[in-house]
This record gives sequence, structure tokens and C-alpha cells, in this order.
Amino acid sequence: MKVKDLMTPEPCCCSPSDSISEVAGMMRDNDCGSVPVIDAGRVVGIVTDRDLAVRALARGLSADAKVRDVMTPSPECCSETDDVHSVERVMTERQVRRVPIVNADGGCVGIVSQADLARANKSGVSAREIAETVAEISAPM
Repeated sequence: MKVKDLMTPEPCCCSPSDSISEVAGMMRDNDCGSVPVIDAGRVVGIVTDRDLAVRALARGLSADAKVRDVMTPSPECCSETDDVHSVERVMTERQVRRVPIVNADGGCVGIVSQADLARANKSGVSAREIAETVAEISAPM
């Protein structure tokens, strides 16, 4: 199975200069827990709901703080033409629950989450592979 068959297409995205309040609103409005950060058409980071809680709220940052101050920079991405096992490898090695998907130009065209992997079971990815990936993502570092 290819990543393009599994990913959530056209995720909402933000820029490093957006406020964390704006990104929290995007998450609410789009029912998502992470937003790729785009600069000059390329993925330069990712900001998650956990980043907003731990890197912003817990540190006392204001709602006007910028995404660049709380995002995870340079996330590992996968290509829309990669096999789904590439996403599983990234999630496992980096212990992340979401992976931005890029096209040949580096533009964000999708995102794959743990939930997308779980749904992949119906499309040929074994339940065992999914369970192993989720366990490895969640293992303490």
C-alpha cells in the first residue's frame, strides 16, 4: 500500500510566524492534533496539541507567541509515493504519532497519523504490524 492511499490529504498548515492562538483555532476547526509548519512552500516544522500544552502553556507563553517558538523543527517526512512501511519506520524510529507527507517539490500534500495506520488494516497492513508500530511509538525513551 502506498502512502497516498492512506494519508489524510490537504491538511491545514501554518507558518512559523502564525500565533499559537491561531494554530489552536485551526486544530479546533479541523479536528486535528497537529499542523505542519510551512515556509517558502516546504515543511519546516510541525506543531502538535502537546507542543501547545507543554512548550507554550506550561512555560507561560502568551497566546500571541509564535509557532516557531514551540514547533518541532525539521520533522522527518515521507513521500506520497512511499510504501506505508516507510511511515511505520519513521513513527517507530522518531517515536512520533503523525508524519507529514510531501510531494516531489517538498510541498505538504497530506499527513498520516496512528489512526490512519489503524484504518489501513482493512487495506492490507496486518494488525500485528500496526500493533507493533503503536507499541514502539509509545515505548518510553
